[in-house]
Amino acid sequence: MTAAPDWQRWYRIEPQERYAPQIGVLVEMLNYARMTTLADVRGLNTEQLWATPPGFGNSIGALLTHMAAVERTYHLFSLEGRDLDPERDAALLGGLSMGREGTPPPTGQSLETLLGELRESRAVTLAALAERDDAWLASRLTVPGFDFPNQHWAWFHVMEDEVNHRGQIRLIRKLVAPAPQPDASA
Repeated sequence: MTAAPDWQRWYRIEPQERYAPQIGVLVEMLNYARMTTLADVRGLNTEQLWATPPGFGNSIGALLTHMAAVERTYHLFSLEGRDLDPERDAALLGGLSMGREGTPPPTGQSLETLLGELRESRAVTLAALAERDDAWLASRLTVPGFDFPNQHWAWFHVMEDEVNHRGQIRLIRKLVAPAPQPDASA
């Protein structure tokens, strides 16, 4: 189990010395988005993670799998300078498309398994960003046909995607794991 978050620290964007200044700010934003996602899934059991309420196309588990796949996809685009290969990256494509393409991701994993995948993906991101400078952050991606965004936009998009899906997670959680209501008879 992870330690309780430092809530006051969440409200400051302060680059860490390990990173170039602009990269450090971006890392802080990525970290904030992740901390709030972790808070929103804390305590969910496997049944709750994989329930898909009526009117929703995905479960919380599928959304967490997708978040990890998005980050790993941007490892390819940004850090390796290559696009997805449908054969080589079939499992990644499955998580990215939430099972509509490639190899559908497995379902039924525990929260700890899903969070482990998010931690592993983020560890690669943080290590790679620590090795780069702000000039790299401003440079364009080198993926053929996808070379118009710069690195900063790519990593902003990873955060943006997580924040977007975190909103879906919050809605789904209200349906699959509603908060206990106070006893009206008391």
